Amino acid sequence: MNQEKKKELARRLAPGGLLRAGINMSNFLLVTGKTAGGEPTGVSPDMARALAAELGLDARMLPYEGPGQLADAIADKAWDIGNIAAEPERAKTIHFSSAYCEIQATYLIHNESLGTISGIEAVDQPGVRIAVKERSAYDLFLTDNLQHAELLRAPSIDASFDLFVAEKLEVLAGLRPALQAQQEKLPGSVLLDESFTAIQQSIGCQPGLEDVAAFIEDFVCRSIAEGLVAELIEKHGVNGRLSVAPMPS
Repeated sequence: MNQEKKKELARRLAPGGLLRAGINMSNFLLVTGKTAGGEPTGVSPDMARALAAELGLDARMLPYEGPGQLADAIADKAWDIGNIAAEPERAKTIHFSSAYCEIQATYLIHNESLGTISGIEAVDQPGVRIAVKERSAYDLFLTDNLQHAELLRAPSIDASFDLFVAEKLEVLAGLRPALQAQQEKLPGSVLLDESFTAIQQSIGCQPGLEDVAAFIEDFVCRSIAEGLVAELIEKHGVNGRLSVAPMPS
């Protein structure tokens, strides 16, 4: 792509001359730390910086407490790209690229419920209560796909675990790495081997920017194919917990 075309894409994506990247701070696998100046670091911020560099732009990281707040902020055009999981509900207002990485989502079963819940399929039955972080990608997935079990929402990952323990709920839904740590706090609980979905992390932009969206899609595909995503996963020490997404078909 010639430089004039890149300049035009940069102007359309970031008319302010600085790429504003919305970053979901609640995902501890994608945001693993902060710089001395307080800027978030991790796979997600580094993907945003790499995209900005391709367009000859500086990048500013805009931290959001959770994915719901980040998704809502598109209504005010508060960011130019938003790095969150692509979900059908969010896709109504955000144009998403293909995923560049993914994380397994599964269930932690309370030790008092092991007699009735032995696997993924047994979770969705009447009387089963599931603690979940509200407006997380897996909350949206479960809301769309569960038919019988009841979802009880909490404002954070830690709060969902506290709810799970305090109310002796049957199930806690979450990302496998977080549940592995939480399992250690509740002896006798069981983390299922199966996953109910894989949460796919993507780059979103304002709808209606077809040429910009095509460029972001190409960037994501090249980042997978040329090993950038794998390098960032290695760099930030999240191997085995964060996986490179499959190449789009």
